[in-house]
Amino acid sequence: MKIAIIGAGKWGSALCGALSEKNECVITSRTKRDLPNFVSIEEALDCEMLVFVIAAQHTAEFLAHNFTNKNQKILVASKGIEASSGRFLNEIFERHTSAQNLAYLSGPSFASEVTRKLPCALVVSSANLALAEAIADLFPPYMKTYASTDVIGAEICGAYKNVIAIASGICDGLGLGNNARASLIARGIVEIARFGKFFGAQDDTFLGLSGVGDLFLTASSELSRNYRVGLGLAKNKSLEQILDELGEVAEGVYTARAVEKIAKEHGIYTPISSEVGKILDGKNVKESLRDLLKKH
Repeated sequence: MKIAIIGAGKWGSALCGALSEKNECVITSRTKRDLPNFVSIEEALDCEMLVFVIAAQHTAEFLAHNFTNKNQKILVASKGIEASSGRFLNEIFERHTSAQNLAYLSGPSFASEVTRKLPCALVVSSANLALAEAIADLFPPYMKTYASTDVIGAEICGAYKNVIAIASGICDGLGLGNNARASLIARGIVEIARFGKFFGAQDDTFLGLSGVGDLFLTASSELSRNYRVGLGLAKNKSLEQILDELGEVAEGVYTARAVEKIAKEHGIYTPISSEVGKILDGKNVKESLRDLLKKH
């Protein structure tokens, strides 16, 4: 199968390398890169399968200006919620193509380790189980890949865990200890599940690779850019300075604001995400910690 990776950052490049082991792959981005098999956006979008690795906040704009539905099969490997609208990625993509042509990649997977061909396990979720299974078979042996039909569960876990990772980085940046981090992560998955189940997500998703698997990874390692955002906030760095030092998109910053918007609209209790949002808006981290400990 000829596959085009749309997005040539670290994760896109890692997926291109992995999928190239069993398929013919090209890669593209809005800015020309000096990469093997780099092609124009127009050529990439003509491929029979597309893997989107574009930041969630730019996805709708990219599709509106570039995408033409040619019945391509699409794997969405981005994670996040559109902050301006509160839309999930499946809502954005389904405005341009059928849900039967769409699948979503989730699970614990740092780009740097995938590039080194270190083993991991992932989930491909789709309303079309046959498509999920077919895409799962495209990955190399060191990436054990499962199929699922819980699209919304995978999406919410993949997006929300970045918010909890920011909180975990703050926790470690303040030197609060292992007990505190473990407690935060445990309450974090409860919060993610509460939010996800409101939208019909399945319990098993929160307990699997898309849920606790990805959360444990992202909320406990400096390889996670969202965790590093939290470390910076704990040192009283401004958000602008932190993001400038990262030089990469930290989706948890936008997801925290999207979750706050959605939670207020539907009356969902999201205490950790709420406090992360307030910290991102300038609230003192120690004051936020005190307030969080008071919440029930």
